[in-house]
Amino acid sequence: MSGSIPVSSSTEAPQTISGSPALRAWRRFRRNRLGYWSLVLFILMVLLSLAAELVSNDRPWMVRYEGKTYFPLVNDYPETVFGGDFETPTDYLDPFIQDQITRGDNWALFATNRYGPKTLNYFAEAPNPAPPSAANWLGTDDRGRDLLAQLIYGFRVSVLFGLALTAIGVLLGVVAGAIQGFFGGKIDLAFQRFIEIWGSMPELYLLIIFSAVLAPSVALLLVLLSLFGWMGLADYVRAEFLRNRQLDYVRAARAMGLSNGQIIWRHVLPNSLTPVVTFLPFRMSAAILALTSLDFLGLGVPPGTPSLGELLSQGKNNIDAWWISISTFAVLVITLLLLTFTGDALRDALDPRKQDL
Repeated sequence: MSGSIPVSSSTEAPQTISGSPALRAWRRFRRNRLGYWSLVLFILMVLLSLAAELVSNDRPWMVRYEGKTYFPLVNDYPETVFGGDFETPTDYLDPFIQDQITRGDNWALFATNRYGPKTLNYFAEAPNPAPPSAANWLGTDDRGRDLLAQLIYGFRVSVLFGLALTAIGVLLGVVAGAIQGFFGGKIDLAFQRFIEIWGSMPELYLLIIFSAVLAPSVALLLVLLSLFGWMGLADYVRAEFLRNRQLDYVRAARAMGLSNGQIIWRHVLPNSLTPVVTFLPFRMSAAILALTSLDFLGLGVPPGTPSLGELLSQGKNNIDAWWISISTFAVLVITLLLLTFTGDALRDALDPRKQDL
């Protein structure tokens, strides 16, 4: 008996890559486990610092005293409310006040760390700077302030400053680079000469002069550093615009009668954002490091403001207080490493030579 062997005529179609370019870049970023988890951990640290008042504060969230409920976190109460003798603001670290608000049916709900950024514990058992203890988990600085609270609030100041400086630098850098790269010619040449002259100005000397003339403030630092922080990104954006303006889609947009502003905003700029996105984490780390360095030199934020640079300076002046230098250095190194790993992962994810699997 003769028969035929069935042969399957179906063939497997080649696997296609679905999704927009942004989605494919996100998938490549997710595959970089080090960069992805670095970003997650950094975001968690930022969220923790933004909620610093709920995590580290010398005031209770809520107090139930003699049948009444009080919210010291949002309202000021004199100590006479809790059985004290004076109309001064309540010191909730005072052993007498603590005994009053926890006696009998009274109770108080405190933050995890019972110290704020400017809290001085006048009832500490050891001289300052005090080593780590049950009361101060990371010890105190040379002024008696809790080191953990200083690190949490100082990290928040550094991150917010870095975000603001990065946003301003990106805005100025993109505008300057776009104008140079899109128009070229004499406009590009004039901008290049201006950048060469402006970049040769002694930035540190200007900071010293303004710090001596004006009162130190975060706003002053932000303005001075923003004047010089845009030039690096402007060069990358300029190169992208010089390349993209010669492509066919730009010529087609010109032929359709679109204005230069429409071509830049709708077509060239979206295709030139790769160096901008890659630039962000590295610019953030540079801004945090700049603020820390200036605070270390005494040219940064006003006195009394939580600062990683000031803590490093205290560690230098108090060599025996090893807990100040080690904990501050650890926070700074971890922050910079997380941003560096995130930036490396973004660079690989946005690299056009990388292929999706």
